[in-house]
Amino acid sequence: MAMTGEITTLFGMKVFTDEGRYVGKIEDVIVDTNASAISGIVIVEYNKALIDSHAHGVVIPYRLVKAVGDIVIIRDVFQKKFQSVAELRELTVEEEKK
Repeated sequence: MAMTGEITTLFGMKVFTDEGRYVGKIEDVIVDTNASAISGIVIVEYNKALIDSHAHGVVIPYRLVKAVGDIVIIRDVFQKKFQSVAELRELTVEEEKK
C-alpha cells in the first residue's frame, strides 16, 4: 500500500535532466512486479528537441532517475543539438533589429 502512495506522487511531475533541460511530464510508471520496483517512467508532452519521436509518450528507464522531489531529475543521456555558428549569428542579428 505504501508503494502505491509513492508511485502516484510521480504522476504529473515534470522531468529535467541533470544539465537542466526539460524532458517532459510523467503520465504513468511501469512496475516490475517480480522485483516490486519501478522499472520505467512514461513521459508525455516531451521535449521534441531532445527526443525524436512521433509517439504519444516515451518510456525512460527508471535507472536514469537521479532524484525525486518537487521535480524528477534524470541523468542526461540525450545528444545535445547545437546550432551552427551561422544560425546563432542570424538569431543575434534578428534580435538586435527588434
